[in-house]
Amino acid sequence: MRRVVFNQKGGVGKSTIACNLAAIAAERGRRTLLIDLDPQANASRYVLGKALDEQTKTLANFFDDILGYKLFPEKLDVYIVPTPFANLSLLPSDPRLEEVQFKLESRYKMYKLREALEKLQGYDEVFIDTPPALNFFTRSALIAADTCLIPFDCDDFSRRALYSLIDSVREIRSDHNHGLCIEGIVVNQYQARANLPLRLVDELRAEGLPILDAFLSASIKIRESHHQAKPMIYLDPRHKLSNEFAALFDSLSH
Repeated sequence: MRRVVFNQKGGVGKSTIACNLAAIAAERGRRTLLIDLDPQANASRYVLGKALDEQTKTLANFFDDILGYKLFPEKLDVYIVPTPFANLSLLPSDPRLEEVQFKLESRYKMYKLREALEKLQGYDEVFIDTPPALNFFTRSALIAADTCLIPFDCDDFSRRALYSLIDSVREIRSDHNHGLCIEGIVVNQYQARANLPLRLVDELRAEGLPILDAFLSASIKIRESHHQAKPMIYLDPRHKLSNEFAALFDSLSH
């Protein structure tokens, strides 16, 4: 199963959700690959910490090979690195991705990631983190994925962006990936005692949008998780947020 975590709005928790769901899958014994397509490399930093600075082969190298028209390009697994966590591997990002984006888009290379993943063996779960924009890398991820998870952080700006975002996914499905489906909208930074989040969620459900039942609470603990480069299940497996990530993973179809 290949899942992409996508939202054109920044700061909604894409990297945090992708990393923590991947960590849950790995902790459950699933052979898991995390792919970081965001040039900011937040997901890569989250699971590798300072070791990210030592990586010599990243997704930038993979896309460089594509642009180089190599007769025998390296297979995708050459760029995959282990993480400190059992069963969890990473395709790390690199700021250089921004440099190759225009060339990749102008030469219409959006199918190359899907082609490479279809040849890749040995993984039960694949989670793809994306940039906060509908650009070449996000489109490549949506074309390569089976399902899409959409983080939603319970404010009116996010709600307004949600409709165009869903239309973008539907357009990709219609034009490039007929098997793509929206697996659900992930309510993030949820504050149960506040009136606005509850009202927004109820209204979205009344509109028929696929709001997942497992909500992710707002918690300062997630900052500690980022700082220590340990997803919640490894930092504090008994924490409320760890249990919420586990419940979210369990709610997904496998």
